[in-house]
Amino acid sequence: MELSDAHFMRLATALQSPEFPDEPIRVTIEQLSSLLCCTPRNVKFILRRLEEKALISWKPGRGRGHASSLSFLRSSEEILEETFQELLAKGKMKEAIELIGAPEVSNLLRERLWAELNRQMGFHSEPERPSGQDVLRMMRNRHLERLDPAFVFTAFEAYIIGQVCNTLVSYEAASDSFLPGLAHTWEHSDNYTRWTFYLRKGVRFHHGKTLTAGDVKYTLERLFQVDSHSLWQYGDVVEVKTEGDYTICFYLSRSNLFFLHLAGSLYMSILPSDVSFSGIPVGTGPFRVANLNEDVLTLTAFDDYYGIRPLLDRVEIWFLPDKAGSDRHYELSGANTDEMMPWNQYNSSIDYPALGCRYIVFNLRREGVHHRKEIRQALRIVYDRVALIRELGGSRYTPADSLLPWISKERQVVEGQLKEAADLLRYAGYAGESIRLAYSPKKEESEEAEWLQKRCRAVGLNLVLHLLHPGRSAEDILQNADLLIGEEVLEDDWEWGMMNFYKNRRNYLHFLFNRPQTELLDRETENIFQLSTPDRVSCLLQAEQLARDNFWMLHGCHLNKRAKLSQSLLGLHTGSFGFLDISKLWVKSGDGGS
Repeated sequence: MELSDAHFMRLATALQSPEFPDEPIRVTIEQLSSLLCCTPRNVKFILRRLEEKALISWKPGRGRGHASSLSFLRSSEEILEETFQELLAKGKMKEAIELIGAPEVSNLLRERLWAELNRQMGFHSEPERPSGQDVLRMMRNRHLERLDPAFVFTAFEAYIIGQVCNTLVSYEAASDSFLPGLAHTWEHSDNYTRWTFYLRKGVRFHHGKTLTAGDVKYTLERLFQVDSHSLWQYGDVVEVKTEGDYTICFYLSRSNLFFLHLAGSLYMSILPSDVSFSGIPVGTGPFRVANLNEDVLTLTAFDDYYGIRPLLDRVEIWFLPDKAGSDRHYELSGANTDEMMPWNQYNSSIDYPALGCRYIVFNLRREGVHHRKEIRQALRIVYDRVALIRELGGSRYTPADSLLPWISKERQVVEGQLKEAADLLRYAGYAGESIRLAYSPKKEESEEAEWLQKRCRAVGLNLVLHLLHPGRSAEDILQNADLLIGEEVLEDDWEWGMMNFYKNRRNYLHFLFNRPQTELLDRETENIFQLSTPDRVSCLLQAEQLARDNFWMLHGCHLNKRAKLSQSLLGLHTGSFGFLDISKLWVKSGDGGS
C-alpha cells in the first residue's frame, strides 16, 4: 500500500462515520498531527498529497487553533479493494494475503477479497507481460512439510520431489511396467541377488554437476546415515559398487524380485554427492527449487533437463492455511486478467479417483475400552461408509473395504443398523467411558469427526473430539487419542505403496499398534521381496484383512481428488498421487497460439 493510501486509511478509520461517510468532519491540525504521528508541518504536506490524489477535500480553518473541514471523497473499502487488486496484478501474493487480514478490513470485504483470491488462484491461465513466460500458481491450504527424499511422508511433498528429482527407473501405471529414468537400461543376475544399472551420460544436476554412479551410491548411503524412514526396504543390500562413472551394481544378501520398485521409490531420488543437503533438494528433474519460505515455494524450469524441458517457466505454490478448499487450484499469471482472460473463470474440472482411502486407526498403545474388540466392532457399524456418502458427500465417492478401489468393488458393503452397535456396546459392558478421536482441521475430516460424534451419541457412546493443530507431534496422538482419522493416498506404484503402508515402521499403523499387532503384520509380509507378483499381492491383501477383521483399522471411503481448470490449459497428464504432471502442462493463448 502506498504511503498516501496508508495515511488516508488511518484518517478514515479514525474519523469517517460509517452512517454519514460523505459528511464533512470538523478537525484541527493538532488532532491530525496526533493521529498521523507527525509534525503539523508534515500534516499539511500529507493533506496536500491526499487532495492531489482526489482522496479528500480540505478546507483549512481561519486562524491558529480554529477547526478545519475534512471530507473523504472515497471510502476506505474502495481503497483497500483497489490496493488488493494492484497487489494481485503485480504478483505480490503475500502482501495481498496480509492485506486481507488487516484490522481495517470488514468481515464482508474480507469474504469478498478471499473470493477474488480464490478466483485468481483457480486453474486458469494468462501470458505474463514483457518476458513471455508462463507462470503457474497453485494454492495449498497447509504449510509444506519436510522436502527431503529420505523422509518424504505426505503425498504433496512426494509430488514436488518427483518434479525436482529423478530416480533410476520410473513406474508406468498404464502398462504396469518400469521405464528408463536416470538409468537407460538394467539387468539382474539369474538369482536376483545382483542388480546392475547403466546411467545416462550428460545428465546434469540443477547446480551444474554431471550425474555419475557415485551420486547413486551416495544417495543410498545417505539413507542409512540419516536413519531414513525407508530403511525397511534396503536391508538386503550388502554392498554397492561403482564400475566407472556410469555403471552401478547393488549386491543383495538374498534374491529380490521387487528391486525395481525400490530403485524407483521416491526415497531413492538421486541427490548430488558434492553438496550437503540443506533442506532444499538439488536434483536432476524438470524443475529446480528457486525459492522456499513459509509463504511460497517457487519452482523454475530447468533448461538443462535431460528429458523434455517443461513448457511452463515458473511454478509458484502459495501456502494459505485454513483458507483453501480441498480442490486443487491453478492459475497462469500475468497482467490485465479481465481484459486478456475471457476464460478467467473455471470452465471445467478433472476428477482423480485416488488410490487409497480415508480410514480410522485405533491407538492400541494407549489403555482404554477400545481394546475390547466388540467396542471397535460397534464403531465399525457407527462409522458407516454408505451413510457417510449419502449424508456428507463431498470427495467421498464409494465405500472402501480396502486401500485398493478394485478390491473394494468386489466386496458388497451394506449399511449397518445403529441398534446392532448399541447391542455390541452392552455386550462389551460399556459404561460410558470416553473415547477420544484425533482429527486434523481439514474440512472433510472435521465434518467426519462431528458426524461420527453425533452417531456415537445416538448409540450411547461417549466420543470426545481431539483437534490436531498444525505442528502437533505424533506423541500428542499417542498420549491423548484412542483413535485417529487418517488418509492414505497411494502412488501409481500401488504395490510398493501398500507395502510401505504395512511395513514402514514410522507410519501410523506401526506407531499406534503394540508389538503383538506389528509382529502379526510382519508375519504376513515376511520374505515378500522373494515372491512373485501374484504371491506378493496375496500377502498384502492378507495383511490388510488381518487389520480389517480385528477392527484395528476401519476403512472409510475412497476419495475423488478434483482439480479446477480452464479450457486454456492443455497437456493434462495425471501424475502419481492424482496430481497433474506440471512438467507437461502448457497454456493456450487467447488467439489460439501457445
